[in-house]
Amino acid sequence: MNKKIKIIPVREQIADALRSDIISGELQANTKLNEQQLAERFGVSRGPIRDVLLKLTKEGLLVSKNNVGSSVSSPLSADMQKLSIDIRRKIEEFALKNLIGNVTEKQFEDLDDIIDRMQEHFNKEEFTELTKADIEFHQYLVNLAGGEDLVNIWYPIVMRMRMNYQRIKTSQALVDEHKDIVNGVRNKDLKEATAALRKNIK
Repeated sequence: MNKKIKIIPVREQIADALRSDIISGELQANTKLNEQQLAERFGVSRGPIRDVLLKLTKEGLLVSKNNVGSSVSSPLSADMQKLSIDIRRKIEEFALKNLIGNVTEKQFEDLDDIIDRMQEHFNKEEFTELTKADIEFHQYLVNLAGGEDLVNIWYPIVMRMRMNYQRIKTSQALVDEHKDIVNGVRNKDLKEATAALRKNIK
């Protein structure tokens, strides 16, 4: 049977490209984004660009001001980063409590596939793609537990945290920690899964 080809809307393709630029540091903090230049880069009108900039502002990656436009957000201060870690842990621990005993084998396969991609990106030193796969893994868990309502609380916190994140370039343990989280859920052991999660989010 042929695999279905996923068609990604143009706006989401543009948003993903700009996310990658921000996560990689190619677009540095406080860089002002020009709608016309972005429209020319992506071969679209300014309308889709405005939509994307609004989306990325809601995600916390951009700051928009009247009569000034959009610019890349600054990394969080140390105190704000610590607070974000605490909030994120609480959300994901809540998610784990709701998931134990409720994850299907197909969903475990999906999580394993994401981890395999993380390993591949790590081996190839594709650190921006590794970061995005890392976010995808945690988003999958949060969405399984609480749907869009929980994801909408969680997502902007995670995206801002990523602007401070350097560990992803240096530790194979990062990939292994995700395996440990899945193993805890698979074993229906909340204590094991939570310990692995706390070790991962720091």
